[in-house]
This record gives sequence, structure tokens and C-alpha cells, in this order.
Amino acid sequence: MPFPDSFPDIGALPAGAAFHRCALQVNPASYGGRFRGRESTNAGPDHARAIIEKAVELEISALAITNHNDASEVRDFREAAAGTGVSIFGGFELESSEGIHILCIYAPEADDGQLSRYLGQFGIKDPGGSDALSDKTFTEILALVREQGGVAIAAHATANKGLLRVLQGQARIKAWRSPGLVAVQIPGPVEALTEPDGLILRNRNPDYGRPYPVGTELAVAAVNCKDVVEPDDLDHPSATCWIKMAEVSVEGLWQAFLDPGSRIRLNSQEPDAEGRAEMVALAWTGGFLDGTLVRLNPNLNVLVGGRGAGKSTVIESVRYVLDLNPVGEEAGKAHQGIVRQVLRNGTKVSLLVRRRYPTPRDYWIERTVPNPPIVRDETGAASSLRPGDVLPLAEVYGQHEISELAKSAEKRTKLLLRFMEEDESTAERKVVLLRDLEKTRRAILDANQELAEIEDRLARLPGLEETLASFQEAGIEQRLQERSILIREERVLQSAADRVGPLRETLETLRQQVPVDRLFLSPDAVADLPSKDVLFQADAVLDRLNQKLSAIQKRFEAALDEADSGIGEARSTWQRHKREVQARYEAILRELQRSSVDGEEFIRLRREIEGLRPARERAAILRRVAKEHRERRRDLLREWEDLKATEFRALEKASRRATRKLGRRARVTVNASGNREPLLRLLKGQIGGRLSQGLEILNGTQDLSLPDLVAACQRGQEAIQDKYRMPAGPARRLAEASTETLMLIEELELPPTTDIQLNTASLDDTPVWRGLEDLSTGQKATAILLLLLLDSEAPLIVDQPEDDLDNRFITDSVVPRMREEKRRRQFVFSTHNANIPVLGDAELILGLTPAGDAEGGSARIGREHMGSIDTEAVRSMLEELLEGGKDAFETRRLKYGF
Repeated sequence: MPFPDSFPDIGALPAGAAFHRCALQVNPASYGGRFRGRESTNAGPDHARAIIEKAVELEISALAITNHNDASEVRDFREAAAGTGVSIFGGFELESSEGIHILCIYAPEADDGQLSRYLGQFGIKDPGGSDALSDKTFTEILALVREQGGVAIAAHATANKGLLRVLQGQARIKAWRSPGLVAVQIPGPVEALTEPDGLILRNRNPDYGRPYPVGTELAVAAVNCKDVVEPDDLDHPSATCWIKMAEVSVEGLWQAFLDPGSRIRLNSQEPDAEGRAEMVALAWTGGFLDGTLVRLNPNLNVLVGGRGAGKSTVIESVRYVLDLNPVGEEAGKAHQGIVRQVLRNGTKVSLLVRRRYPTPRDYWIERTVPNPPIVRDETGAASSLRPGDVLPLAEVYGQHEISELAKSAEKRTKLLLRFMEEDESTAERKVVLLRDLEKTRRAILDANQELAEIEDRLARLPGLEETLASFQEAGIEQRLQERSILIREERVLQSAADRVGPLRETLETLRQQVPVDRLFLSPDAVADLPSKDVLFQADAVLDRLNQKLSAIQKRFEAALDEADSGIGEARSTWQRHKREVQARYEAILRELQRSSVDGEEFIRLRREIEGLRPARERAAILRRVAKEHRERRRDLLREWEDLKATEFRALEKASRRATRKLGRRARVTVNASGNREPLLRLLKGQIGGRLSQGLEILNGTQDLSLPDLVAACQRGQEAIQDKYRMPAGPARRLAEASTETLMLIEELELPPTTDIQLNTASLDDTPVWRGLEDLSTGQKATAILLLLLLDSEAPLIVDQPEDDLDNRFITDSVVPRMREEKRRRQFVFSTHNANIPVLGDAELILGLTPAGDAEGGSARIGREHMGSIDTEAVRSMLEELLEGGKDAFETRRLKYGF
């Protein structure tokens, strides 16, 4: 993946610790003849080359050459491995004075002379493959190997000449509990060990009890490294294991043995999760971190540095380039401040992202302040994708933002969404339902409004008819009957024309839809699809449909034209009749005027009455339509309530799942319709007035049901007072709510709220559960962070979480969960707390060094400060930055009495 030209190849940068497949008991050519009674078919160098070739085939990163009492053939393997990428640990296998076998492994840099001197220090007088015993005890060998700079493994501990077979009783207990024992070799999975070996290794035999290594229930690290005599032996699952190291080194092995839960994986164990999206590299052009490029690890990344070193700038840069909004108001202000004052206009942040599903694909996202982000594909071309499409569900939290999150019950509920089974159909159905409910609301309101207008007009009808009756009594109607009938005839002709109008609109809609678009079925569009011949059949179907619709359109248009023409001819013929009637009508009017009778007023009266006849018909239609919409709405509302209940049940299930995963650390409950704010806003906006007491009562009502509230409002003030114990004033105002307001209430969704309880007691004691309202700020943030760490494959980025956490909970709750979840997702934390990178066993630690202040200075991340704790420079930096230096650490150790 090409990165911006101004940056070097990211593959050359340290990416921290990764799993290396290791075979730690490989034997040279002479071993088979001396100890297995068989001669090797290959001479020493040939045998070494064959082993190396097999190792390359199996992607084995490191071999430890551990012949009995002999290091003379290590050279053959080093020469054979040159240029292959396979690292060679020199070493040998010893037998202690008690007869216990021990693998002694040293740095790849240790030459043959050095290895021989090491061997001599164990009292081996005749090296070269002898079976002589060392003159030192098991515990003395462990101590001396470490003093020499190597690591020791108790070989085949559960088999002949192994630690758990050679010694018995107190001697075995003492050896097993020796501080120098950090690793034992077992023949396969831990679960396959028979008793009592399994109980001892799992630390369940109190006589053999010893402090747990970090992150595991095993008493010591367990590795698979059976004797490899021939190349094919490497195929055996017990010949190798996976060890996480920043670099293949003895220090890497030592750190792995000290922290096997994080750094050792047997072939029988489940590998780390794959298929997730991850951030690969981050770079800056301009601003406080100008010219900085870092490569990120897929697991736990930790940023360290003094105040003003730029840790928050890194975190907020990730948020900025991903175009993510802070969840809290204060976090938003802090983010904008860093963008404006530290990143500054013109600074470009570039982020390389790797997606592994559905197929591996790399993208890089770049954003120049203050412009929107751009997503580029592997060729560097701008894509239409957004950052959220490339790295979905990524979460970024700035300093103290988790505390802000803890204050919002609704935002806490969103944390549970990751525990829910994805159901796109429910979300889609909700959108459709709300749209349909809105349609019925609009239709009912429109029908009611038009009906009210018609009824207002019809209210005049009795008076008009009474006036008409007086004309009729005077004989006027009979004399003007012909003109009166003309009014009715004119209305009939107009109704005929009105019936054609909507059909013209239908014809126009048909014109817009025909021809049906077939571009998606063109030969170019489907050329690369295997079923293109079948798809072309669909193209033929749409082609025939277009032809038939075109013919229908022409006939439709012709029919409408014919209807217009016919109605026009009828109107022309009727117009001639109208003129004759009009002439006679005017003569009668003149005659009536001589008699002081207003015939024109009678005609206007008749025309108005005739105009109201269709209104009566329209009113009947509107009543029927409104009834149909109300019935339709009732069905939709039932489905709406069912859907909300189904979604809540899924959320309840998610809360139970989260609680199970949190174990004894925290538990989660959800409250249906817990957030009443949407209802309160609606009532304030639609009704207003003195409602505060009523709103307070509704807000405090347990298990508030919106349908019940609407029903009470429809029944009236007394029903509201009885059901909700509400004073008369606000109850009256609610009872007077409009039909539209009540329908809006029916369409509301009151979001559920989430309560979290934290166990404030030690995990070994009886749980003491406290809700968020009874917790300190740090305890609240701890509960939220425990949820954030769970069940997601998306990266989680947090700036100095310890600022919001109680220190005990970091060690007891947060770090163990972090260690477990980092196998499934990527973390990026900045911190001043040593527990996070050290006890969390960060795969990559990045040390920032500032120069000047944030607004005018700069910062860098030196290559020497990129690595894991098994990297010497990184370890020294951690010791200085987070522990105050070796002297300060040692002083604290002495004061605590450790």
C-alpha cells in the first residue's frame, strides 16, 4: 500500500510484539546417533539446511538448538539460516545433579566460544554430547542461566527425567516453587495432562502453590517444544508453540515466560481473531507532529510521554481524520481546541486502514485542516467511500469523555448495541412504520380539516333552503324552473370534466416512468457476471414491457383526448341550449322587475344550493376515508408498539449478555421508555402553559405507557386525574390537547435507559453492588470503560482513561478485560499509568518527546521508542516516564516491603 510520498516505507518501522512460531528443542545431526540409537542420513551442515528448509516451509520464526551437553553444532544452523529470516538461539540441554533435564537458551548473538564458556560453568568437563550430569542443582542451574543472560525451561517436566518425575515430596515442592522456574515443557495441551500433574500446573494443589504469572491461571508458563531430530518432526503439534515478541530475542522469551497469558499460545489453543478492520499507520504533515509516522499494532497500542508531549494530539488526530463527533459537550470543546491550536490549518493527517472482510483491502484516509476527509483506494485514487464505511464502529474518547458518557442514560444504552444481534429488518420496518403512521396522521388531519370546512359551509344550507321556500311559495321557482335546471345541468357537465382531470395526471406519471431503465442490464454492466445469459432474459422482459406500456400510453392518451373532445362537443351543444334558455330567462327577469321581484337573487340562491349538493357527497366520502385511515392507523399502532417491545426484549437480552461477560465486575439493566425527554419536549411545544407539575408527574411515572396516556386524554380531565394523580390544571390542559398532538404522542419512541452497577468489593469477596448514582466519578467511568472494552471488532481509542478511573479498578478489572479483548480488537490508549502498558502487556508502546509548547513547538516519536517491553530502550523509557526511574521504583518497593 503506497503511503504519501513524503513518508518512508511503513514496513520498515517497528510494529511492536507479534506472535512468532518457535521450536525450542531442535537437535543437530549427531543427536540421533548418540541418544536415539540411529544415524542421521545427513551430515551436520546438510542436516541443518534440511531443518531450516522445513522451518521456512512451516513459517517457523525461531529455532533453539539444544543438544545434550554440547553447543558445537549451533554454527551449522546459523550458517544455514542466513538470509532465510529464521532466527537461531544457541544453547544446550543439561541434566542437573538431581537428574532433571533443563533447556538452556541464549541470545542469537552468543557465539560458539561464549556458549562453550557458559556450558563449562555448569561443571560439564567433557562437552561434545556426553551424558554427564551437571555439578549444580536444578535451582542453581535456573539462577545461573539467568545470570548468564539466558532463559531456562524445565524440559519434558511430566515425563522421564522431568521435574515432576525425578523429585518427590518436599524436594519436588521446593524445586517447583523456586522463583527461578518460569517455564516448563509439556507434551501437548494443558487440558490433556493427567493428575496430579494437571492440578500442580494449574496451581490447584495448595502444597505446590506459587504466585500466578500475569494473566493466566497456570503456575508457570507452559510451552510445547518436543525433541526435533529430523525435519519432519517439526510437523508435530507439540514441536512448536507461538511466542509473542517485538524482536526474536532472549529478552522476548523471558517476557513471554513472565506473562504467558498474553504472550504464549500453544498450537492447540484458539488463535487471535481475524477478519477485523484495523489502523495500520498514522502520519502528520505540518502542525505539532510534522513529519511523524507511526506503524500501529493490531492489538494493544499505548502512547506514553510527559505532559505536553502530544498524546492527546494523536488521539484527537485519529478522531479528526475519521470524522467522528465527540459524545460530550466538554469533549467537543477540547477536540476543537486541539484541531485549531495544535493541528492548525493546513496540517494533513493520514491514516492507513486495513480491512480483512470480505476481502483484504487497504485504504488511506487523509484530512487537511479544515477540509473534509478523503478516502483513497490502493491506487491512491479518491473514493466515494466515507471514513465510517472503511472503519465502521470505531470509537474515540478524549480526556474525561468517558465521565461525560457516564452521565447520560441514553448514551449508555448505545453501548449495548454491540451485544445485540444485527437485525436490519427491524430498523427498516421502524422507518416504514413511522412513515406510514405519519401518512395516516396527515390524511386524518386533512380529512378532518376539509370536513370541518364543508360542515361550516353546509351549516348555511338550512337558511338558504328556507329562503328558497319563500321564493317557491311566491311561484318564482316555477317561472324560472328552466333556468334553475340549467344550473344543475352545468354542474353535471363540470363533474364529467372533473373526472377526466386525475386521469391526465396518471398519464403524466406513466410518461415519466416509461421507458423503464434497462442500463443496469446492458452488456457492459453484466459482462463480468457468470449468469449474464440469464440476466439478459430479464432485459428482454423489460424490453417487451416497455413496448406494451408505450402502446398502452398511446391508447390511454387517445382515450383521454376522445373523452375531452366528446365532453367539449356536449358542452358546445348544451351552450346553444343555454343561450336559448338565457334569452327566455332575461325576458322573465325584466317582467319580474316590473313586479319588484328579484329573479336574479333566486337564481344565485339556487346556484349556491346546487353547489352545496356535491359538498354533502364529499362530506360522506371524507367521513368514510377518515374512518378507514383511523382503522389503518390502529393496526399500525399495534405493530409499532409490538416492534418497540421486540426491540426492547432484544436490548434486555443484550444487557444480560453483557452482564455475563462482565462476570462479578459489573452488571447491566435496561429500563423500557426510561427517557421521557421526547414526550416532555412534545407536550411543552404543542400544549405549553402551566404544565410543569404535570410533566414532572409523567416523568416520574413507572412503566409509562403512551397508548394509555392518549386514551386517558381522550376520556377527559377526570380520567387523567384518576390515572396519574395529577392536579386539575395540568390535567385539563392535557385533556384539551388537539387530535394532532395525541397522534404525535402515539408515534413517539421513548428511548430505553441503561443502569450499570459496579461491584465495589474485591473480586474474591461477597459482591457489593452499587448503582451509578452511588458511585464516585472514577467508579462510574470504570463501569463505562468495562462495557466499552467488550464485544466489538472495531478499534477503541481512549485518551488517558486513568484520569477518570479508580486505580484499584484499573488493576483488578480494566486491565484483565483489556488483556482478554485485545486478542479480538485493536486498542490505542494514551496513559501516565504504568499498569496499562505493563500489566496490560502492550504489544506496541510509543514514546513521545516534546520540544516547546503545544501551540508553537513540536513533538516526535523516535524509532528507538517504538516497541514492546522486551525492547530495552522502550523498557528504560517506561521505567523513567511512568515509574520515576529505577531508584524511585526501588524506593517504593522497599517502602511497601515487597
